[in-house]
Amino acid sequence: MKTVIAVLVAFACGMAVGMSYNPRTKGKMMKKIDIQAIPHSSQRYETAGDYYETKDGLKIRVSLMDDPRYEFLIALHELVEAKLCEHRGVQIADIDAFDFAFEAGRMPGDTTEPGDDVNAPYFKEHQVATIIERLVAGELGVNWERYSQAVLALDQRPARRRK
Repeated sequence: MKTVIAVLVAFACGMAVGMSYNPRTKGKMMKKIDIQAIPHSSQRYETAGDYYETKDGLKIRVSLMDDPRYEFLIALHELVEAKLCEHRGVQIADIDAFDFAFEAGRMPGDTTEPGDDVNAPYFKEHQVATIIERLVAGELGVNWERYSQAVLALDQRPARRRK
């Protein structure tokens, strides 16, 4: 199933399966992409979707949701955003630093996403990923408002564990 998701999402990102078009990679094989749904409390910080690199490739972690389409949409958003950031030279370390600082300074009741802040180093990439996420949501018959509320509800669950 992971392979099927990776192939579908790879096409959605506009890249050839198995290869990444980036002048900096000079035709190297695309990195391995590992997508998993995990308990929300296991996320590295307060987020429904996260990505990071390891020696084994790109790891995408999405919070478990009641509707598997929601998990897919979060994974799709993270994959598109990660690929665009890689292509444009936006470093994951800079994204993480911004996101962690954003969350640390978040005011009670603020439900905005770090990537929607114009100062985010990945603002443009986040906006494109959101557009694609919304388009695919429509094709999957997902009500965007209900989906958004389900994602926001993750943050209201008790006993968050921070790493």
